Amino acid sequence: MRVFVAGGSGVLGRRLVPQLVARGHQVTATTTSAAKLDALEKLGAEAVVMDGLDAASVGEAVAAARPDAVVHQMTAISVTHAGKPDIKHPDRWFAITNRLRTEGTDHLLAAAEATGVPHVVAQGYASWNGIREGGWVKTEDDPLDLLEGTAAQAGMEAMRHVEEAVLKTGGAVLRYGAFYGPGAIDDQVELVRKRQYPLVGRGTGYSSWIHLDDAASATVLAVERKARGVFNIVDDEPAPASEWLPHLAACAGAKRPIRVPVWLARLLAGDQAVIMMTEGRGFSNAKAKRELGWELRHPSWRQGFEEELA
Repeated sequence: MRVFVAGGSGVLGRRLVPQLVARGHQVTATTTSAAKLDALEKLGAEAVVMDGLDAASVGEAVAAARPDAVVHQMTAISVTHAGKPDIKHPDRWFAITNRLRTEGTDHLLAAAEATGVPHVVAQGYASWNGIREGGWVKTEDDPLDLLEGTAAQAGMEAMRHVEEAVLKTGGAVLRYGAFYGPGAIDDQVELVRKRQYPLVGRGTGYSSWIHLDDAASATVLAVERKARGVFNIVDDEPAPASEWLPHLAACAGAKRPIRVPVWLARLLAGDQAVIMMTEGRGFSNAKAKRELGWELRHPSWRQGFEEELA
């Protein structure tokens, strides 16, 4: 197949492109920087510069590639695009990413329709943001939490836009867990080593993780099988912060994380951090395994963190 990967130079795109190429697909991958063209070409893709927020740029790139499938992996979370991580103000930190997930999604879908592309696969998110009621582990039938009234609401509504728009075209949205793997958690590990990544309250909030290579393999399957609908792309072990954060610290050779009370964490880090650490809901991967035939190389973050930081 001819596969167009929008955001091919991102942290997941760099793992996805080689897997698509290895499966025999012809890949066109985009980047916003001409300096990254060579790196994408070395991965086996035809590389193009594209501005995901410019409808004409997107339309021209998709039309030139004439793909059988479009994969939407456009974000702007790196320090280069978004500046230093700011979990207290996710509306600011994710401002460009939120536009890519609203305007950028619309541009890609319009270009796909104009070019006659039959299938779109897009990036979603499912780590700790399941609805905060009932059990601790959610399926695709459970709604996501919009975090209404917090600084994270704009980002959550942008994710909802991706899902509604892509599903309307008969495409697939892959709700990835929190990424780890090459280049994905360097900032977090640095904070853990400096003891600046504390546990909040009792750390009862659940999260789901996924290794970048497993996220990429699920994406390849979604493309090849022309998947439709929403899929949680997470590992086998959703877990509370009280388990995964101390384990991450141990794997990083750091001291055990300090613990801070909820009121102080809300003051210093904002509502999103408190919700994630104390009330977050993880996710089940049963549907993706069943319908995509997906098998994980890294079924648990426990072994995954150890391998990553060995």
